[in-house]
Amino acid sequence: MVIRHTDDSHWQSVSVLNYKEEGHHFSRITRQVLYDGCPELPCQLRYFEIAVGGHSSLEHHEHVHLVFIVRGEGDVLVGNEVQRVSEKDLVTIPGNTWHQFQADRGVPLGFLCLVNVDRDRPSLPTEEDLESLRRDPRVAAFIKS
Repeated sequence: MVIRHTDDSHWQSVSVLNYKEEGHHFSRITRQVLYDGCPELPCQLRYFEIAVGGHSSLEHHEHVHLVFIVRGEGDVLVGNEVQRVSEKDLVTIPGNTWHQFQADRGVPLGFLCLVNVDRDRPSLPTEEDLESLRRDPRVAAFIKS
């Protein structure tokens, strides 16, 4: 099966969805499910696009993410490291690690994200978590919640 790419951030017959069903802990981000698994390959491949000035949730979960940047540039927090990312960069996010993506470089940030079909739900930071994260000045300056 072939799903044709139609422009910078869309694929033929693939719906552009809200990033999450509800909440205010993210901004200006969409998702598209490009592959939704089968018994022989139980993974999901999703495309996320963050508009300029937007960001994903600050979250962690047990499952691992593999993220491949395909469009634009931005910044990512993984654990206590803030890194610039751009096209063709590969980001591995270990389980139970705080992470957040931001499109703060004047262009949208688009990335493919590979995860297991069966996975746990993300956890958002508590006030105690935020206090701990903000002890690092670079992380404190980065995070949006």
